[in-house]
Amino acid sequence: MQCLSLQSHGMKIGIIGCGKMAHALAVGAYQSGALNHATIMAYDPVPQAMETLASEINAISGKGLTDLITECDTLLLCVKPDTVGQILTTVAESQRTPDELLIISIAAGIQLDFMERTAGHSARFVRVMPNTPALVGEGAAAYSLGNHTSLADGEIVEGLLSAVGSVLHVKEQLMNAVTGLSGSGPAYIYMIIEALADGGVLEGLPRKQALELAVQTVIGAATMVRETGLHPAELRDRVTSPGGTTIAGITALEEGGLRSTLIKAVHQATQRGNELGAE
Repeated sequence: MQCLSLQSHGMKIGIIGCGKMAHALAVGAYQSGALNHATIMAYDPVPQAMETLASEINAISGKGLTDLITECDTLLLCVKPDTVGQILTTVAESQRTPDELLIISIAAGIQLDFMERTAGHSARFVRVMPNTPALVGEGAAAYSLGNHTSLADGEIVEGLLSAVGSVLHVKEQLMNAVTGLSGSGPAYIYMIIEALADGGVLEGLPRKQALELAVQTVIGAATMVRETGLHPAELRDRVTSPGGTTIAGITALEEGGLRSTLIKAVHQATQRGNELGAE
């Protein structure tokens, strides 16, 4: 099999689907320099989305789906789950071989076995779940390798994802849990930030100042967990004085079921990933 890296001269990468997640991942990787030596092609049935992404990452706007499938070494499949089958049928018709084509799919819930069978074993597959903070270099992602992939393929994926944040290699049966936790997780945190800011406004803080304090509090707390390596519960205890303000706030959170609600959010999102795969 070809041994390619993101820095390989002459490597051709095709991006199929130019929506929000494709934009975050591709622009983040491009701005980091990870795509410096690759020729990039982009395709989306919505011309404006395709042209916008192409202009931001110095890519070529594809004339059609077949162009990318036949001309590229690596395809980044950034489409909705219900369109994956149709695209992979076109891949099967291209009669390419696994030695020639690597497909990296970010479609939620779509399993490697389904992709390999639908493509007629015309490509190597990697299943990936990134998240939108990739756009600012703080993404959290995981990937699983298909049956025909090589170590070099894993290196390509790690090179792409590590350029825009952290990346983990996991068993495929855990990918929907990754989707429920980190794939959907930014939305949960945005709601928490919004609620914290609203609380500040309730107590008299101007909206702009309340939001700034809420954002920095979340960034600071997350950085403390990452940099110290301490369990979040230990860090929480360090700021929870007997009879103080923090324990009063924590009591309200416990009464409101914050922890159980977040656990349920991850569970429900994971279950939805399972449903998308079944559909």
